[in-house]
Amino acid sequence: MKSSWRVILLWTLPALVIGFFLWQGSFAGGNSNPGSNTASTRMTYGRFLEYVDAHRVQAVDFYEGGRTAIVQATDPQLDGRLQTLRVDLPMNAPDLVSKLRQEGIAIDSHPMRNDGAVWGFLGNLIFPLLLIGSLFFLFRRSSNMPGGPGQAMNFGKSRARFLMEAKTGVMFDDVAGVDEAKEELQEVVTFLKQPERFTAVGARIPKGVLLVGPPGTGKTLLAKAIAGEAGVPFFSISGSEFVEMFVGVGASRVRDLFKKAKENAPCLIFIDEIDAVGRQRGAGIGGGNDEREQTLNQLLTEMDGFEGNTGIIIIAATNRPDVLDSALLRPGRFDRQVTVDAPDIKGRLRILEVHSRNKKIAESVSLEAIARRTPGFSGADLANLLNEAAILTARRRKEAITLNEIDDAVDRVIAGMEGTPLVDGKSKRLIAYHEVGHAIVGTLLKDHDPVQKVTLIPRGQAQGLTWFTPDEEQGLTTRAQLMARISGALGGRAAEEEVFGDIEVTTGAGGDLQQVTGMARQMVTRFGMSDLGPLSLESQSGEVFLGNGLMSRAEYSESIATRIDAQVREIAEHCHQISRQIVRDNRVVIDRLVELLIEKETIDGDEFRQIVAEYTEVPEKEQYVPQL
Repeated sequence: MKSSWRVILLWTLPALVIGFFLWQGSFAGGNSNPGSNTASTRMTYGRFLEYVDAHRVQAVDFYEGGRTAIVQATDPQLDGRLQTLRVDLPMNAPDLVSKLRQEGIAIDSHPMRNDGAVWGFLGNLIFPLLLIGSLFFLFRRSSNMPGGPGQAMNFGKSRARFLMEAKTGVMFDDVAGVDEAKEELQEVVTFLKQPERFTAVGARIPKGVLLVGPPGTGKTLLAKAIAGEAGVPFFSISGSEFVEMFVGVGASRVRDLFKKAKENAPCLIFIDEIDAVGRQRGAGIGGGNDEREQTLNQLLTEMDGFEGNTGIIIIAATNRPDVLDSALLRPGRFDRQVTVDAPDIKGRLRILEVHSRNKKIAESVSLEAIARRTPGFSGADLANLLNEAAILTARRRKEAITLNEIDDAVDRVIAGMEGTPLVDGKSKRLIAYHEVGHAIVGTLLKDHDPVQKVTLIPRGQAQGLTWFTPDEEQGLTTRAQLMARISGALGGRAAEEEVFGDIEVTTGAGGDLQQVTGMARQMVTRFGMSDLGPLSLESQSGEVFLGNGLMSRAEYSESIATRIDAQVREIAEHCHQISRQIVRDNRVVIDRLVELLIEKETIDGDEFRQIVAEYTEVPEKEQYVPQL
C-alpha cells in the first residue's frame, strides 16, 4: 500500500503544479498585458494630457479595449530623449482620440486577446486527465496484488498452487525416521503410476489419506515426497485459505478447486492444516450456519458426494485429529489415517544422517550418541539441532562441528539461550544444592532415568539445570517410574530443607511442584494408580470448543473429588519423604558434589555417578523404592 500511495503522489503533485501554472496563465491571457512593449514607468492621466498639449507625445498604443495606453513621449529633462510611459485611461474619455488626431499623434489600437478561455480550458482538462491516469495506474498495479481491487470478482476462485509436474526436490529417500508412513504412502504412488496392478484384483484407489502427528514430524515433507515421486498434477493449499469473511467464498473456492482437479485427473490435492476448515460442526454457540461450516459441507460433498471425484487423491495433514468432524474421517473420504509420530532412536539416527550430508562434522562426533541423547525429538527438532551446532561452529571459528557444539546446541534447543554465569555467593551455593538434590535422588532411585549433566549455567528462565536421559525408548511408563520421577522432581526442595532449613526454602521449586502435581493427579484420575481403583475420572484432553466447554459437567461427585485431592497429596508427601531421606543419608557426598559444581559449574553424568560410587560402598538403588 505504501508503494501505491507513492504512485498517487508522483502523479498528483506534477498535476497540481501544472494546473497551478495553467491557472496563472489563464489570468495572464485574460488580462492581455502588453508583451515586449510593457512600460515600467507609469504616468497619470492628467500628466498625459499636459504632454499632449505640450506637443511632446509622438505615438499612443491602446490596449485592453482602451483601458491602458503605452505612450511614446519626449522629456525635456532628459535632453529630449524618447521614453515609454504607461497610462491608465478613464472609462469616459470620448474626445481623447479626436484630440490626439488633431495634434497629429500616431494612434494604434491592439485588440484584446482571448487566450484566457484557452488557458482556462486546458487547465480544467489536463488536471482531471492526469488524476484519472494516476488512478488507472494505481488500480492496474493493485489488481496484480492478492486481494486487490482488481480481484474483486476472483474471491471465489481457488488459491491452490498448481504444478503440472511437481518438482519439489524431495523424494522418499530424503525422508527418514517414518518408515511405516512411507510404506503406506508408497502404495498411493504405485496406484497412480501402475493402477492396473490393483484394479486387476478388484482394488480401488483410496480417495483420501490423512497424515496425523505432532508438529515437526514430517507430514508436509511426506506430501512433498509423494508429489515428487508420483509425477502427476499436484495442487497444494492450506485449510485457512478456504475461509474468508464473506459468506459463501470458502464453498466457492472448494468447488473451483475440485473443478480444476477433475480437469487434470488423475492428480493429487494436498490440504495442509485441514483442521482450520474441518472442525466439528455444531460445536459453537448460535447455530451452525457460519462460513466455516458451509465450507466444510461443500468439501464433504466434493470428496464423496453424488457425483464423486474419480481420479483425485486428497492428502491432508493435521496435528489435531480429535477436533475433526466425524463425517470427514469416515472411509470413502479419508480411507487411510497414517500416523506420523516422533521417531525412535533408529529413526533419529537416519534423520541425523540425512541432515548431516551438507555439514562438516568432526570424525569424533557420533551421530548414534546424539540420537540416544535426544529422545522425543522430532525431525524438525533434529534439523534445528544440527543447524544451531553449525552456527555455533561458525561463531567460534572452527572448521568442523565438534561434540561441544552439539552439547551446547542440545541445551539451547531444550532450555533456551545461555545466560550470564552466577557470581559466587549464597545464591549460587543454594542453587548448587538444589540441582545436586535432583541429581542425587535420581541417581539413587532404581527406576529413575540416569543423570546426563548437572550445570549452574543459567538457560532461559532457569538458574541451574539437571538433565536426565533415558537409557532406552519408553513407550509405556510404570507406576514405579512415575513415583521415581516425582521423587526426583522433589529432590531440589528436599535438599534446600535439609541443608538450609524450612525457613530458607526458595521459589526455585515452583516449576518442580507443578510437574509433581500434574504427574500425581494423572496417576489418580487417568491411570488408576491409587486407592480409588482402576478408574479413569478425567478425559485424556480438555474440551476444545466453546459450546462443549460450557455444556460440560463434572465426571465425578464431590466426595470423589475430595478423595482425589487426598490421594494426590498422599503421593506427593510420600515421595517428598523419600527425597529427604536420600539427602540426609548422603549429605557427605552431596557437600563434595556441591563444592565441585561451584568450581566447575558443570558436571557430566559419568563423573557424577563415579563420585557417588566412591561414597556408597554398595550403591544399591533398591534401598530407596518410593512405593506407597
